[in-house]
Amino acid sequence: MSFSVATSADGGSNDGLLPYLMALDQYQLEEFKLCLEPRMLMDFWSAPQGHFPHIPWANLRAADPLNLFFLLDEHFPKGQAWNVALGIFHTMNLTSLCEKVRAEMKGNVQTQEPQDPTQEDAEMLEAAGNVQTQECQDPNQEPEELEEETGNGQTQGCQDPNQEEPEEPEEADHRRKYREKMKAKVLEKWDDIPWPEDHVYIRSTSEDEHEELQRLLDPHGTGAQAQTIVLAGRAGVGKTTLAMKALLHWADGVLFQQRFSYVFYVSCHMTRYMKETTFAELISRDWPNSDAPIEEFTSQPEKLLFIVDGYENMIVAEPGSDGLDDGPPCTDWYQELPVTRILLSLLKKELVPQATLLITIKTFYLMDLKGLTVNPCFVQMTGFTEEDLWVYFMRHFDDSSEVKKILQQIRKNETLFDSCSAPMVCWIVCSCLKQPTVRYYALQSVTDTTTSLYACFFTSLFSTAEVDLADDSWPGQWRALCSLAIEGLWSTAFTFNTQATEREGLEVPFLDYLYQLNILQKVSDCGGCFTFTHPSLQEFFAAMSFVLEEPEEFLQSSTRYEEMKLLLQDALLNKEPYWTPVVLFSFGLLNRNIARELEETLHCKMSPRRMEELLKWREELDKAENASVHFHVLRFFHCLHESQEEDFVEKMLDHTFEVDLNILRDKELKASSFCLKLCKRLNKLRLSVGSHILERDLDTLETSMVSSRMHAWNGICSTLVRNENVRELDLSNSKLHALSVKALCLALKNPRCKVQKLTCKSVAPEWILKELILALQGNSKLTHLNLSSNKLGVTAPLILKALKHSACKLKYLCLEKCNLSGASCQDLAVFLISIRQVTRLCLGFNRLQDYGIKLLGAALTHPKCALERLELWFCQLGAHGCRHLSDALLQNRTLMHLNLSKNCLGDEGVRFLCAALGRPDCNLQSLKLAKCNLTTACCPPLVSVLRSSKTLVNLNLLGNELDPDGVKMLCKALRKSTCRLQKLG
Repeated sequence: MSFSVATSADGGSNDGLLPYLMALDQYQLEEFKLCLEPRMLMDFWSAPQGHFPHIPWANLRAADPLNLFFLLDEHFPKGQAWNVALGIFHTMNLTSLCEKVRAEMKGNVQTQEPQDPTQEDAEMLEAAGNVQTQECQDPNQEPEELEEETGNGQTQGCQDPNQEEPEEPEEADHRRKYREKMKAKVLEKWDDIPWPEDHVYIRSTSEDEHEELQRLLDPHGTGAQAQTIVLAGRAGVGKTTLAMKALLHWADGVLFQQRFSYVFYVSCHMTRYMKETTFAELISRDWPNSDAPIEEFTSQPEKLLFIVDGYENMIVAEPGSDGLDDGPPCTDWYQELPVTRILLSLLKKELVPQATLLITIKTFYLMDLKGLTVNPCFVQMTGFTEEDLWVYFMRHFDDSSEVKKILQQIRKNETLFDSCSAPMVCWIVCSCLKQPTVRYYALQSVTDTTTSLYACFFTSLFSTAEVDLADDSWPGQWRALCSLAIEGLWSTAFTFNTQATEREGLEVPFLDYLYQLNILQKVSDCGGCFTFTHPSLQEFFAAMSFVLEEPEEFLQSSTRYEEMKLLLQDALLNKEPYWTPVVLFSFGLLNRNIARELEETLHCKMSPRRMEELLKWREELDKAENASVHFHVLRFFHCLHESQEEDFVEKMLDHTFEVDLNILRDKELKASSFCLKLCKRLNKLRLSVGSHILERDLDTLETSMVSSRMHAWNGICSTLVRNENVRELDLSNSKLHALSVKALCLALKNPRCKVQKLTCKSVAPEWILKELILALQGNSKLTHLNLSSNKLGVTAPLILKALKHSACKLKYLCLEKCNLSGASCQDLAVFLISIRQVTRLCLGFNRLQDYGIKLLGAALTHPKCALERLELWFCQLGAHGCRHLSDALLQNRTLMHLNLSKNCLGDEGVRFLCAALGRPDCNLQSLKLAKCNLTTACCPPLVSVLRSSKTLVNLNLLGNELDPDGVKMLCKALRKSTCRLQKLG
C-alpha cells in the first residue's frame, strides 16, 4: 500500500495559517477565494518581481479550508501566504482576524528557526574535543569513498538530516529491552486486529514508504525538523498504521536513531476510561520489568518523541467547564491529574517543551487543535490513490476488464468513491461485489447509493449467520447495537467498554459474532474496550436507530422524532458536516427495497412511521421564519437522492418554489437532476455549474462518466420543459461545454418551456451567450434578460440583432459590466427603437463616454422609444454627456428613472440636466447623482428644479462634496409647498 502524503511545501513558515482559514464561514471562504485573483491581489500585495501567481479557478472553487491552505502554500512560499491572507482579511473587513494574524506574524519573526538536532549533537561533540566538523559530504556518496577521503576509515563531517545511522553498540540494556517491548507491542496489536482478507500486506513497508517515514518529521525537506507534526486525514486512511510503522522502524533500529533515544506511543482511545494518573506513570506503562528511567528522560527531553494517536477520541470539554484548562500550566511529571489534562499539557508544550510530537487526527477535528499546539506542521494523508485502488481490487477479482468496469461504476457514486481512500471501505465494497448476484446482475443498482452498498454488505454477511441466539432476540440486539452507535455519536464516543454493552443489553454471542465478521474490533490499549472497525459502520447503525421499529411500550414516545429533528437541524440548517453521513444513511434506509432486504436478513422490523414524521418535519420547517435562508438545499437533495423513493421525494419537495444550487461535484449534479424533476411547483431555479463538471474536455474522460454526467445534465434541462411553473432561470457563474449548451438550448426552444426571466451573469465561455440568445429568438415568453459581467465586445451586435425579432416581448435588458464602448450604443439605439416593449435598460460599468450617450440620446427622442428606466452608472460620462441627455429629456415623455452615479459630471453637467428637469413637460421621477464630483455650486440650479418640478420625487446626492451652505439651500427648498420631492439622499 502506498501512502500519499500532501504537505505544505516550503520552509514551514505558512503552517500556522490553517486555523484562520478554517475560522471562515462558507461565504467568507468564497470571498477569500475571489480575492486571490491577480487583479485583486494588486490592490494590497506587491508580488516579487511583479509576478502574481495564478491559481486555477477550478482548483480554488472546489477547495475546502485545508486544500485552500495547500494551494496558498504552493503558490506563496516562504511565508508570503501570511501577507496575502492578512491583506485579504483586511479587504474583507475581518478586523479580529487581522489582529490575530498580525500578532502571530510578529511572534513568528521573533521565533528562531529550530536547530537541526544532528547539528546540535555535532557542536556539542566538537566543544568536547572529540570530533572536527568538516564540510558536509554528499549524502549519496559511498562509504568507501568517504574512507579514502578521511584517510582513517571514519566518516567525518555533518550528515544529511534524513540519513539514518546505526545506534551505538554500547546501547544501555534497559533501552534495548524497551525497543524489544515496543516492537512486540506493535506486532501484537496488529495480530489482535482481525484484519480482513488481503489487508495484511499493509503491514509491509516498501522502499518508497521508508523514505516517506524518514520525511515524516521533516516534510519540508529543509533539515530544520518540526517539533509538532499533525498527521491529518479521513477516517481509516492509515494514519495510525503509518504512526505504528514509524514506531516499529525506530524499534528495529532503522529510523530516527540519531534524533530520538525514546519513542512513546499514547492511544487516545484509553483516555475515556482511565483514572487519574501522573505523566511519569503514563509513559511507564510500556516499560519492561523495572521502573522507567525518568531522570534519563528529563535530562535529554529533546531526544524524546511522543506519538499521540487519535486526538478526536479524547474528551476535551469547553474551556473552564470542568477545570481542564484552569490553574497554572502542568509541568510536574509526578502530579496526579486526569489523563486528558496531562495530554493537553503535552500538546501545549507545557510538559516537555523540547520534545517532538506526532499527533494523528481526523481532518474534521483539526479546528479543535487550534490554540493547543505550538507552531504545528500539518501533513495531509490521502490514503489509497487510484493506482492503489486498482491493485487492491485486482487482488480480489483478478480480472482487469472486470475491475475496470467495477471502478467505473463506483466512480459514478462520488461519495462512495471518495470513501474508498480507506482500505476498510474497499474491503466492504469488494465483499459486497464478490457475490455473483451482485457482480453480474445488480452492479449498478447496488453502487448507485452508498446505503444500498452497505445494506448489501450486511445482508451478505448475515445471510449465513450461525449465532447462538434465539430468533426473538435479534430485534432487541439490533436495537441495542444501534442505540450504542447513536449514543456514541451524540457524545463523540468511538470507543466503548463493557459497562456500555451491559447498559444497552448486548449479549456476548452477538458481540462475538460481530468481532468475527470484523464489524467490531477490540482496542488493545484499553482492556475490555472495542470500537467499530470503521466509523462508517457506526454511522450506518446510528442511522438504523431512527428507522427500526420500536417496542410497543415506546410507540407513543416522541423521543426518536425529536432526536431526528435535532439531527436534521444540525446537518441541514446548521450545516454541521459531522452528522451528514448519518442523515444520508437515514434517508437511504427509507428505500422500501433496502428495508425489505434488511428485515429478512437481520430478523428486524423497519418502522413505517419515519416517512410520515419526515413529511411532518418538512411542513414545520416551511412554517418556520427564515428557515429557508439557512437551509442547505444541496445537502437536502443528497439525502432525498439517497432514498430513491420518488413518491416520497415529491411530497418532501411539494412546497419548494425556489432553489439555489452551486454544483461543483458529480454527486451534486446527480442529486440535483434527480430532485429537480420532482419539484413540481418550482418557480425559480438558480444554477451555478463548476468548470470541472461540464467545461473540461469530455474526450479525456471515460465514456461511462461522460454518459453519466450528460444524463444528469439532460435531466436538469428537462425540468424547464416538464415543469411549466418554472418562470425564472439563473445560470450565473456557470462554466458550460458545447454538449451541455446544446441540451440547454433545446430545452429553451421547446414550446412547453415557460421561462420569462433569464440571468446569465459571468458565464463561460462567452460564446455560449450567442447560442442561448439564438435559441430564444422569436420567444414571446421571455420578458427579462440579464447578461451582465460578460465581455460581450463584438458579440453584442449579434445578440441585439437576434433579440429584434417581431415576436420578442422583452421588457428588461441588463448589460452592465459587459465591455461595451461608445460605438456599441449605435446598435443599442436601433434596438430601443425596434423593440417598443423594452422599458428598462441597464448599461452601468461600461465605457460608453459622452459619444455613446449622444447616440443613446438620439434614440430617447424617437417616438417609438418606450424606455422608462435607464441605468448609466460608472460609464465615464462628463458634462457634455449631460447636455445630450438634457436635450433628450426635453422630448422624451416616458423616461422616469435615470441613474448617473459614479460619473464625473461636475457642477456644469448638473446645470445642463437642470435645464430640462425644470421644464413642466419633463416626466423624470427619480435621479441618482451619487459620487458625481459635485460641489455646492450645483445647488442653486437643483433648488430651482425642486421648486418647479411636478414629477421629481427621488434625488440621490450621496458621496459629493456639498458644504453646509449647499445643504441648507436644499433643505430650504424642501420646505416649500411646491416641492414634490419625497426622498433626498
